[in-house]
Amino acid sequence: MSDMMKRDVTDRASTPSDVAGAEARNELIPVNLTVNSKAHTIMVEPRMTLLDVLREELALNGTKESCDRGECGACTVHVEGRRILSCMALAAMQEGKHVTTIEGLGRDGKLHPLQAAFIEHDGFQCGFCTSGQIMSGVAMIEEAKAGRPSAATGDVRRPFTLADLSRAEIQERMSGNLCRCACYPNIVDAIDAVARS
Repeated sequence: MSDMMKRDVTDRASTPSDVAGAEARNELIPVNLTVNSKAHTIMVEPRMTLLDVLREELALNGTKESCDRGECGACTVHVEGRRILSCMALAAMQEGKHVTTIEGLGRDGKLHPLQAAFIEHDGFQCGFCTSGQIMSGVAMIEEAKAGRPSAATGDVRRPFTLADLSRAEIQERMSGNLCRCACYPNIVDAIDAVARS
């Protein structure tokens, strides 16, 4: 590197605005969330993900950190009833929202029907992706109930119903959730059983 380039890099790295920007990035901000029906005010760095808040600040470790780039679906949670990848969502952007994790899915000490179906249909092996699969499956069934078509829907002009939720539809709608153990047929069986009940 030439002397002029070295001096330019050094000069830019030490400007007062860069130092002020670095200090600002370390500032904590309050975020109000309702997680699994319980209100929380959490102090977070502006760049902190929802996944990090759930795991590190609230000790809700059922939501898994795997790829950390939105490719595997292991970190799927519900925000305001819709599934999102928590590794790709900034916690600060969830201000005032309701978040549901796998820990909050069951009610009154009973498993959610999809959790029970995963056990019944042997929908997991190592279990690492299971919480994300279940969270995505629950939301996917609700999306189908609401009449939302998918890329596998044959005719998007007619209203979609839960009766139209074929195995191909389930596979398409769950395609963002990866299973390294390849339990896909059993996962589809579990979701299909709950959707039909």
